[in-house]
Amino acid sequence: MDSFTVLFVDDETDFVESLIKRMQRRSIRAYGVHSGEEALDFLAGDIGVDVVVLDVRMQGMNGIETLKTLKRRYPLMEVIMLSGHANLAVAKEGMEMGAFDYLMKPVDLDELLYKLQDAFQKKHLNEAKTKKAPNVKKSDAIPSTR
Repeated sequence: MDSFTVLFVDDETDFVESLIKRMQRRSIRAYGVHSGEEALDFLAGDIGVDVVVLDVRMQGMNGIETLKTLKRRYPLMEVIMLSGHANLAVAKEGMEMGAFDYLMKPVDLDELLYKLQDAFQKKHLNEAKTKKAPNVKKSDAIPSTR
């Protein structure tokens, strides 16, 4: 599988730093920021990100607000929501708004890796479809079925 780039968005600094190190050991390009606002600033830069792993509960712009903005600005980007609090209503809302999946903290690293790979593959397929069909808008790409 091709290497891909992940952005972790979580206000728990130690958690983000730990995930970045673990991903880099597996040859995955990983970056981290600590708020929704920082995520949007980071994504506006030159580093192409394939998958965002986004905490639901953060100070300032929360995960759901960040997800809405991400999907509006980057419709093909896949987003995996993370939460330390079981909340089916928030999980459902995130999935309805286009999140690829929803995982609970503490997250199992192998499960996260599988989800990241699946999300990257979906993004890659959607990008290929939009390139093959020039009259198809990015917003018409395959919707999430998870």
